[in-house]
Amino acid sequence: MDYKSLKRVIELIREHDLREFEMENEGFRLSVKRGGSSDAIPVMPNYPVQMPMVAAMPDPGAVAPAADPEPAESEALYITSPMVGLFYLAPSPDAKLYVTVGQEVNPDSVVCIIEAMKVMNELKADVSGIVREILVDNANPVEFGQPLFRIDPL
Repeated sequence: MDYKSLKRVIELIREHDLREFEMENEGFRLSVKRGGSSDAIPVMPNYPVQMPMVAAMPDPGAVAPAADPEPAESEALYITSPMVGLFYLAPSPDAKLYVTVGQEVNPDSVVCIIEAMKVMNELKADVSGIVREILVDNANPVEFGQPLFRIDPL
């Protein structure tokens, strides 16, 4: 690995405040661990985002649906991914899910894990509400800013 590439890796580690990083490329191995306990799981901040809704044109022949007891879609909040990684709904394949549809969450509720570069990052709801929809399947990749959960605020 040349100096310029190594410098860029270090900049990315600092920029994303990573506590642990490992890579191997053509016989070159790099392992970085920064301060704190190795047992700690870094938690990335999560900022719920209100997604704009695009209204569809109503079908003139359609009958209006009955009133829905759930809050209007425009009131929904979305928990979005703070990073690129793999999305997990449970801490291990045989463990209980962090959240399910219909479950109430508060700002401190862990809703999922996003694995990025072998680091498991717990994501907290940061809002109070009811989980109305899980928008990503377990163990699938997610992008930065991608909506993961639809939450109806309390």
